[in-house]
Parts: sequence; C-alpha cells; structure tokens
Amino acid sequence: MGSTTEQSAVEAGPDSPSEPRFGNVTHLEAAEARFHDREARYRELLNALPAAIYTTDAAGRITFYNDAAVALAGRRPVLGTDEWCVTWRLFKPDGSPLPHDQCPMAVALKEGRAVRGEEAIAERPDGSRVWFVPYPTPLRDETGALVGAVNMLVDITHRKQAEERQMLLANEVNHRANNILAVVQAALRLTQASTVEEFRRVMEGRIDALAHAHNLLAQSRWTGADLHRLVGEELKPYLGGDQPRVRIDGDPTPLSPAVAQCLAMILHELATNAAKHGALSSPAGRVCVDWRTVAPDRLALRWAETDGPPAAAPASAGVGTKVVRAAVAQAAGDIRFDWTPAGMACEIQVPLSRGVEGRPRLSPGVAEGGVPESDIGAARASVAGL
Repeated sequence: MGSTTEQSAVEAGPDSPSEPRFGNVTHLEAAEARFHDREARYRELLNALPAAIYTTDAAGRITFYNDAAVALAGRRPVLGTDEWCVTWRLFKPDGSPLPHDQCPMAVALKEGRAVRGEEAIAERPDGSRVWFVPYPTPLRDETGALVGAVNMLVDITHRKQAEERQMLLANEVNHRANNILAVVQAALRLTQASTVEEFRRVMEGRIDALAHAHNLLAQSRWTGADLHRLVGEELKPYLGGDQPRVRIDGDPTPLSPAVAQCLAMILHELATNAAKHGALSSPAGRVCVDWRTVAPDRLALRWAETDGPPAAAPASAGVGTKVVRAAVAQAAGDIRFDWTPAGMACEIQVPLSRGVEGRPRLSPGVAEGGVPESDIGAARASVAGL
C-alpha cells in the first residue's frame, strides 16, 4: 500500500487544482494591479506637467492627452476619432493653413522619425491663436514595430510677442535716430544769428525742446507723453519764485509721440518769442497756457500773454513763426494768432492721438496760414516724421 502523499496525488488527478496553480493566478493579478497603478501614476504625472502632451496610435488616432493639451488647444479632442493633433486648426509660421495630416506629428508617424526644429500656430475654437513648438517622437514595441507616437507642444506665444516688440523697438530706434539727424540738419539751416554765441544759444534751445519731449516719451516707452508735463518742462524757468511768470491750467492729457514732439517745438518757439519780444521780456509780463478737449480726439491749447509790450502782427513771417506753422501743419492741426495791445495770443487745435504720417497734403505750394511752402520746407523737414 502506497504512502498517504502518493494516494492524495493520485486522487487529485491531473485536472485538480493545486497550490502552485493558485499561486500563479495570485501573482498574475498582483502584477496586473501594479501595472494599473503605474499607469494611473503616469497619467497623474503627465497631467501635472505644464507642457501639452498627447499620444496617438500607429494610425494617428489620439489615444491620450493631458490637461495642458486641453488648455493649449482650447478644446477636448475625441479619443479614438481625432487624428494627428489635438488642436482645432493649424497654420504655418507664414500664416498659411497647415492640414492636420501634414503636421509634424503626421510626418513623424508616416516617416517613422522624430521631428525637431518646427514651429506652428494653433487656432482655438474661440479664434485666439497660440504659437508652439512640437516635439513628436515615434513609439515602438520590443520588436521595433511602430505602435504610435508621443508629442509635446511647448507654448512660445510670449516669446514670439517679445521678439515682435523687440523688432518694433529696433525699427523705432532706427527711425528716431534718422529723424534726430534730420532735425539737427533742418535746425542748422533755419537758425539765423548775428554772432556765433547767439547761434549756439538758439540751436541749444531748439534741441533742448526736442530733448524734453524725447525724455517724456522714453519714460512711457514711446506710448505717449503728458501735455501738462510737456508744458511744465518748457516753461520751467518761469514757474518758480514767489510770483511765477507763467500759469498752467489744464488736466493731465496724453499725447501721441508725433503730436507731443510737434507741440514741444511749438511751445519752445512761443516761449522764445515771448522772452525776446513779448510778455516774458518785461518784469510785469505774464503768460497763461491752458487747454481743453473740444472733441473726443481733438485738443485746443491757448497761449495768452498779458502785461507785456503791445503786440502787433509782423509784416512778414519770421523763422520762429514758420517753424510754428510747419509744426502745426505736421500735427494735422490749425492755429490762429490774435495780436492785441494786451499781448499776443494764439489758439492751437491738434488731434490727441493722430500721427504726422496721416497728414493730408495741402494745396500745391501753400501751407497753413497762407505761408508759401517753399519758405518753410526746411522747417517742415525738422518736424516731419517726428
């Protein structure tokens, strides 16, 4: 008679469950559970990343995407249906349409290679656009067969905006540098003086007026200048003391760069004339500068001199008057002089935001106020394009 162990083995038979078989099932279930845990952990990790990431199968159908991909695309792709890319529409850097089946991810899958160094633009369903760099990489199994691809989309919109601002700034710096040379050249042609010292003083005054406007514009990164500060800078020598010679009355008013520089030239010439011949040439003389908005985008500035020498209209326009009229014309404005025994006054109206580039051409050979354009060509060159 055999042993008890041998009898148990015979009775169990080949199909009866045994302890080793139960052990294999348990190990398989544990391995499957660990696999699902790792998959869940990887998905959580991918969703936590700030970069847009998604995967496809070998045919290009979307199989996974993270939350950042939804934020970049502005939509939720349909798994198993959407192909090649999670975005709604694609464009090339030159703005031309980029079909999804020609996008970098499609190229990576069709050619079985990673694609690098490309840029594209994604349009969201709401119409907004995002610049991005894709990094599509094919995925292969242990035999080397292509099973899909993974792609990471890096948002470079802020970088592109910064590059555009830098390019605009470089162009603006070049534009301003060329204009400064033109201003100096025109000022040299316009300035008349009997002595070298007088010539130097007049030149310095005109360049200083432009420098004041330039500094104000630079502080705002060339977005505009405040009129109150512009007037105050030009008339600063007359604002101090117990009895200021100048009164400024007006609210802070933003001006476009072109209008600000034109007004800087105008205020300087008016102040120079007042100091040489007008109210500021006598101890009792006073100047009042005030302004108001007369239309949604139009400014009226008044310059009024009192208690100085009587004013009379000149027989012919001097250099200063030509500069003023040319500057007003380039600012697309108008000016009206009023010569009275109490002193000279004038009112200037200019647009608040319009640049000089849009100035309509006047009748051939004639500028504002009937001054021949041939007489103020140099003056116009000094302020055109400022």
